[in-house]
Amino acid sequence: MNQKRILTIQDISCVGQCSLTVALPILSAMGIETAVLPSAVLSTHTGGFKGYTFRDLTEDLPAIKEHWKKEGIRFGAIYTGYVGSAKQLQYILDIYNETKTDDAKLIVDPVMGDHGKLYAGFNQDFVDSMKRFCAKADVILPNITECSFMLGEEFHVTGHTMEYVEHVIAGLRKIGAKNIVMTGVEMKEGEQGVAIYNAETDKISICSRPRIPGIYHGTGDIFSSTFSGAYFLGKSLEEAARIAVDYTVAAIKTTEGDTEHWYGVRFEKALPELIKMIQ
Repeated sequence: MNQKRILTIQDISCVGQCSLTVALPILSAMGIETAVLPSAVLSTHTGGFKGYTFRDLTEDLPAIKEHWKKEGIRFGAIYTGYVGSAKQLQYILDIYNETKTDDAKLIVDPVMGDHGKLYAGFNQDFVDSMKRFCAKADVILPNITECSFMLGEEFHVTGHTMEYVEHVIAGLRKIGAKNIVMTGVEMKEGEQGVAIYNAETDKISICSRPRIPGIYHGTGDIFSSTFSGAYFLGKSLEEAARIAVDYTVAAIKTTEGDTEHWYGVRFEKALPELIKMIQ
């Protein structure tokens, strides 16, 4: 089976518009055959819901990999999101090494935390494992919080000067990262965006848009999924990041001011705009 396809590995939060319930429709809308591998199943996401269920699927991963190998299934890219343990990271590397095509890319969103804090269940040991995992990736998509933890440095909320951005990217390169798209960068008051380091050109560029006030769950997954799809389709690092920024903004605008829809954004309503962006 030599059909070019992308595999995304992350959790399923059954309700909440994040993780796989975001990645699959976005990648599919971009015209990409998308395979999924759940790292865990949750009844809802963890951002505001109480009493959610959680089922760890770590021990299912090796058997799934062996079946794919038996069937000759290969992937042109693997894009990872929320991964619950260091053991899963090793299994994912095995899957990548044993099912990739010759020109495959590994795209890693090192989901560990936000707003200066690690998510529940993660500790420094996991951070260290994620650092080693990121060193294997072709592109990493960390937010500012995740960069801070991987570098063991203080978290800076705003006021991200170019000197600070260069410092962080240099630190990530020292741990082995290649191409880097750092999200949550705020270099100008009222704006937010991404810093892009292109290993081929050895240059940093910034893509920012006016910041929309509020907290919107799942926007990191929207950005990472859109970037991964655009990059997989052959867009440059910078163009894929721009498309992902613009679509994330469009998705937020569909939900802006809707207090009843606090758990995510109505990204589905903006999918026609995404399709136009990639054409």
